[in-house]
Amino acid sequence: MTVYAYVDGPLGEMLLVGQLAEGGRAVLRSLSLPGQKGAVEVEDGWTPAPGAFAEVERQLGEYFAGRRDRFDLPLAGDAGTAFQRRVWRALEEIPYGTTVSYGEIARRVGSTGAGVRAVGTAIGRNPLLVVRPCHRVIGADGSLRGYAAGLERKERLLGLEGALEEAAGGALEGAVGGALLEGAVGGALV
Repeated sequence: MTVYAYVDGPLGEMLLVGQLAEGGRAVLRSLSLPGQKGAVEVEDGWTPAPGAFAEVERQLGEYFAGRRDRFDLPLAGDAGTAFQRRVWRALEEIPYGTTVSYGEIARRVGSTGAGVRAVGTAIGRNPLLVVRPCHRVIGADGSLRGYAAGLERKERLLGLEGALEEAAGGALEGAVGGALLEGAVGGALV
């Protein structure tokens, strides 16, 4: 059974979609942000089940408060093509607070040269924004490039992680461990 919930956060209202598993917990299939290119939309027959996403909500809250650097959640593994799944696994290996280029991800998955564009397309189709850290992939020249939920959100996430000095000192100044993000998931921003 497909279940969903909306969760408030510092990037806007997040739509969580998953499959109901034993114990009433959801296996996360998608995390979408408002205005995201290719965002999932709730379909007829899906069931609202906010309680099924309690662990996802808890871990997101810890991440946005600066107390979590990696997610430990059951994820649905059947989305995407084999190539996309290879690229998405490479994203999961990028350490918190660091960035890599699209070309580096292409090299890691054995798709260099013209394959960099295919890697960029696969990254753009990542259904698990924030949880699967596609925001950590930047241009070879260090510039922010493409993010399905917008470059401002990419910059905010990298700033939160301390990966971009200019972002950390800008929109999120004092936010890690501060009022802006503390407890932001599941409630209104302060």
